Amino acid sequence: MKDVGYLQIAIETMITFFVLLALTRFLGKKQLSQLTFFNYVTGITIGSIAANMIVLSTKDYLKDLLSLVIWCLLNILIGFISLKSGKIRVILDGQPTIVIKHGKIDRKALKRTGINIDDLTMMTRQYQIFSIAEIDYAILEPNGTLSILRKPEFQGVQKRDFKIYPTAPAFIPIEIITDGKLLLRNLLEVGKSIDWLNNELKKANIKEIEEVFFAEIQSDGSLFIQKF
Repeated sequence: MKDVGYLQIAIETMITFFVLLALTRFLGKKQLSQLTFFNYVTGITIGSIAANMIVLSTKDYLKDLLSLVIWCLLNILIGFISLKSGKIRVILDGQPTIVIKHGKIDRKALKRTGINIDDLTMMTRQYQIFSIAEIDYAILEPNGTLSILRKPEFQGVQKRDFKIYPTAPAFIPIEIITDGKLLLRNLLEVGKSIDWLNNELKKANIKEIEEVFFAEIQSDGSLFIQKF
């Protein structure tokens, strides 16, 4: 009977693993990035349900599995509804709140969001800003992060300030070979062929792809190569 119990746990664990894998794929990247507090709570809840299903291993495993599926389906449904309705999206995700406006702290906004001045200054220091006087606007986002716009005199100098307008890069740097294996999809993504790659490798006195530890197409179209 003891061996049967272990076998049952193993089977239920594998089932839970693959079901959870499929469900997370359906939930999409928004859940992974935890854009809002609702996404954060949903992620914890899904993990807790799955963990209880494996650890507790009750006789009602199918019921627990069904509850996990229903929870994920409800999350998908709510996400779909929020895409269609701006009002529902505001209820679920909340709205950004301006906590600093024209360099002045909005005390009412801080009270509504439930943060104090110490919390605010701590968040600004994470942006290497140690004085509120440097900030023009600060917005508390629905996911709890702070977006900051510095006053013009405290903003960094940019190339356009000197009327320097560099041309856009021809390519996005992307890896082509890793651990001696060709990433064909990436190669085709940048419009390059295998013949082109072979020619570039020959220029570097490399006969086989297996000799390359890492290769990356640079923004100018050249190939960076590092051998094993």
